Amino acid sequence: MNITKGDVLELRRRLKKTECTFGNLCGCYVNSGKQVVVKFSEPFSELEEDEFYKYLEIAKKTLSGTLGSNLLELEFDRNEAAEERQKYLLLLKSSKLTNGELLDRLYEQVIEQYTYPGNYLILVYHDIYDVPSKATSGEEQEESEEIYEYILCAVCPVDLAKPALGYREDENRIGARVRDWVVGLPDLGFVYPAFSNRGSDVNAVMYYVKTGKSSHPEFIENVLGCVSQRTAAEDRQAFESVVKGAFGEDEEQADAAFFKIQKTISGMVAEREEDESLPPVSLTAETLADLAAEAEVPESVREQIGKSYAHVFGEMPPAAQNVLDNKLVEEGTRRAHTAQLEQKVAALQQELAAQAAERAEEDDAAPWVEDESAPIELRVPEGKAGRIHTGVVDGQKCLLIPLDEGESARINGREAQL
Repeated sequence: MNITKGDVLELRRRLKKTECTFGNLCGCYVNSGKQVVVKFSEPFSELEEDEFYKYLEIAKKTLSGTLGSNLLELEFDRNEAAEERQKYLLLLKSSKLTNGELLDRLYEQVIEQYTYPGNYLILVYHDIYDVPSKATSGEEQEESEEIYEYILCAVCPVDLAKPALGYREDENRIGARVRDWVVGLPDLGFVYPAFSNRGSDVNAVMYYVKTGKSSHPEFIENVLGCVSQRTAAEDRQAFESVVKGAFGEDEEQADAAFFKIQKTISGMVAEREEDESLPPVSLTAETLADLAAEAEVPESVREQIGKSYAHVFGEMPPAAQNVLDNKLVEEGTRRAHTAQLEQKVAALQQELAAQAAERAEEDDAAPWVEDESAPIELRVPEGKAGRIHTGVVDGQKCLLIPLDEGESARINGREAQL
């Protein structure tokens, strides 16, 4: 990957009222039947202030996200069709969006390839960035060494506003608000040429996908002419399907093995985050085989995982951080910790119960130690308790316990001589 986080941030931070240099803005509004409702083109600087900021927000969103996750660096495919699309994008950029035929071609391609059930708006921005050079200290200088000219395209869903009550000024009352069609933030978009190492890279496209949404491979391949890539979310789903699917119907074993593999991957990713000098981990087939063996996955299952992995990911193994499910690891770790605590509590309860029983046996077997100050304790059947009374024998006050024929008594654990 050549595009850096710094490249993205450099473009993004320019999208302010005082620094934005967008030239033309063009758009095409499409309904759910894939019919063009309206097209427009106007200088960005002449937009009304509210519109200016709304369109700026959409452009800024197309430059947001995480590289390798929902911001993808795409390369053009190696065939004639891809070469033709690359030449077309260069022409569109060079036209500064003033050529209606070139714009219509882009709109037609997007409408044909973009799958969306509702209305949407295609927006295209043109910009020329006078890239300032940097001193050895890293600070930007006034002089520039390169002119970066690019187009930014965003495809935004357009939905009806939610039903709500509002003040109807013409009737001076509170009533149902009129539901307008509202342009949302983009589902996908792209920047061409890519801004890489603070310069123009005509052989790459920076592609944006809304987090959690499909990467739309048909759009990547047929509109841009690039080799499709998965988003991080798609990598995670594909990876989980490969690993768990190899276990067949044994869901419990599949879940246990998948968690062990995820926990190891979590450690690998954390190590890279702590030491930025280490390269990102590419989850090759060999690496996955080692992880599966470490998780004690049966050999037959490991073989199936290897075959499925090669089929799904081919020669483009995902980055380890893309297949890592942090929530799963955190939840699994919490459950394992809770289970360990419960086991320790149960073992401690058993130990305390055993100690109590042992003390009781020791008390029964312990010799009597005379202590005149200790109170006298009796244990007698409930029916006999009412017959116990005091009396005087040989001038000494005594506790008299009647004994029936055949009864015996024990005093301090010893048989009494009656």
